[in-house]
Amino acid sequence: MTTGVRRRMGVEERRRQLIGVALELFSHRSPDEVSIDEIAAAAGISRPLVYHYFPGKLSLYEAALRRAAQDLAERFVEPQEGPLGARLLRVMGRFFDFVDEHGPGFSALMRGGPAVGSSATNALIDSVRQAAYVQILAHLGVVAPSARLELVVRSWISLAESTALIWLDGRRIPREELQRQLVHDFAALAAVSAAYDEEMAALLRHLLADEPGDGPFAALITRLATLAPA
Repeated sequence: MTTGVRRRMGVEERRRQLIGVALELFSHRSPDEVSIDEIAAAAGISRPLVYHYFPGKLSLYEAALRRAAQDLAERFVEPQEGPLGARLLRVMGRFFDFVDEHGPGFSALMRGGPAVGSSATNALIDSVRQAAYVQILAHLGVVAPSARLELVVRSWISLAESTALIWLDGRRIPREELQRQLVHDFAALAAVSAAYDEEMAALLRHLLADEPGDGPFAALITRLATLAPA
């Protein structure tokens, strides 16, 4: 029989452990509801030792948020191959995976948590939105977006955030439906903008030309056609 011996960790290793523990706790409950004592207990160390590595819960929360923000930004990375509709659908699947895994923490961040309003937190949130924006433009093959295209993409990213928050409040709609609906929302936003701008119209025609008949964009057109009067 062997006796377990607590291994001594280096500074960075311990910090990474505490961030991981905090992120796990914040993923299941609002950060406001998680105490330093709980974090210490989950990490197997004393409360004073937590303060040795982080000045307080706010700094630990921001560090955990930084890791989560990096993870969320990476969910928007997708190989630029195949039809755009299918690519966006995979991205939305990974986005909702994150929301599902980190529901309370995601909700606390967007609706108001212990670090919301700080310059560090706002910068992290903006970095995720900017990473998503850059990725979508890359999929569209656009380097210098027009004002209308920027409006479409940024509005869609904001819509994805608000949709995820509403879904977390009861999960009354199957997430697979919302993932597909958000892809349809992107096409709808682009189509409305294309009705007012020839540059957007040309981009939309180019994107739709590569869409298969069984893709999400084609499915939207089919659904809309059934709503038109005979």
